[in-house]
Amino acid sequence: QVQPVESGGGSVQPGGTLRLSCVLSGYATTSACVGWFRQAPGKEREGVAVIDVGPSYADSVKGRFTISRDDAKNTLYLQMNSLRPEDTAIYYCAAGHKVPQWCHSRRGDLFQYWGQGTQVTVSS
Repeated sequence: QVQPVESGGGSVQPGGTLRLSCVLSGYATTSACVGWFRQAPGKEREGVAVIDVGPSYADSVKGRFTISRDDAKNTLYLQMNSLRPEDTAIYYCAAGHKVPQWCHSRRGDLFQYWGQGTQVTVSS
């Protein structure tokens, strides 16, 4: 059973940075579609960034967030720079895409495995 485990969330001021990590034990990440999602209170889940052979980002985070992975460590990362209050949410790691050719659609319903989430709060 694949169980993603996220870490790295926290509270920062606007303009700050955070780096999220997700360990995907038992899952081969090489070229696989994996990604980060977020959900803020009262809002729908949003596909923040996904990566297979290359990345795809939501417009709201382009130029500020960078998704990457270390296949040797089966670990996914999300570097978040220039954080804004609207980035406040619970961030989830996802893996096990059911239709890999649709990876860059950033549809959460196509992922099988989900972590429990890590809270990111951006506030002054």
